[in-house]
Amino acid sequence: MSEAAVPGRGTVVRDAPAAAAADAWRAPDARRLLQLALGAGWLLDAILQYQSFMFTKAFGRMLAATAPGNPAAVAHPITWNASLVERHGIAVNALFATVQLLLALGIAWRPAVKVALGSSVAWALGVWWFGEGLGGVLTGTASPVTGAPGAVIIYALLAVLLWPRDRGGAPAPFVAARAVGARAARALWAVLWGSLAYFALLPANRAPQALHDMISRMAAGEPGWLASVQDGAASLLAHHGLAASVILAAGLAAVAAGAYLPPPAARATLVLAIVMAAAIWVAGEALGGILTGAGTDPNSGPLLILLALAYWPARNALRPGR
Repeated sequence: MSEAAVPGRGTVVRDAPAAAAADAWRAPDARRLLQLALGAGWLLDAILQYQSFMFTKAFGRMLAATAPGNPAAVAHPITWNASLVERHGIAVNALFATVQLLLALGIAWRPAVKVALGSSVAWALGVWWFGEGLGGVLTGTASPVTGAPGAVIIYALLAVLLWPRDRGGAPAPFVAARAVGARAARALWAVLWGSLAYFALLPANRAPQALHDMISRMAAGEPGWLASVQDGAASLLAHHGLAASVILAAGLAAVAAGAYLPPPAARATLVLAIVMAAAIWVAGEALGGILTGAGTDPNSGPLLILLALAYWPARNALRPGR
């Protein structure tokens, strides 16, 4: 029973276990929902890491392919890690997948969310270096169309922004500002999206056939419907690399500045961010290759969308005087 009558008074009180259970459960707020979405991302990564392809030497060679073009101090540890994976693929990959599964479960379980988010930052930084070659940002070939600056670094950013604490003072204007403050959150947003605009204008990305070739290569091994979408996008961009890069960079720069605009205008730039991220995810990243049996994560598109939702203006930010 969860309720009992008090003799002589006619009042009703809850049993202690039921009261404790009711107090322990709290309906998830916007930040908690975003945390759960982040945990779902780690869960998907774990599932992909358990694919049979990842237990072969080919996975080690995939990691080694991120080393060329990087400075020696960055490339040598990547090569060492790749050789380790090739020699001990089954044990090492099982460890990788299990760590990501534990991160997902830890984020989903409220008592462990701080430990899991903190661990996810450390893990993401390691994967960004040893698994993604720092997203190619030091090679001169990083492109937002193919996932630069690296999907996993956005995991780390989200973990920081969704940390379960609140700074004192007035209500936060958006969820991402609750833990680090609005000024720091806006700066992080501007740095990320501003860097994407910069990458779009790199010489390697604004060559006449650069975007065409990037997207065409991603179509290999994809299902027919997705390969058709990418072939169409590649054909549309053929010989228009410079114009497309400038337009893309302008859109990304507008999104970067959006965090500093009033809420109605900021909301418009967030919609633009979501649309651009979705288009990049489908046409440029081929859903991260998750349909090929060799994809390790869904790439940056879904994470950029999740990040945009974390910056969506709160209701009280839309009211005059707040």
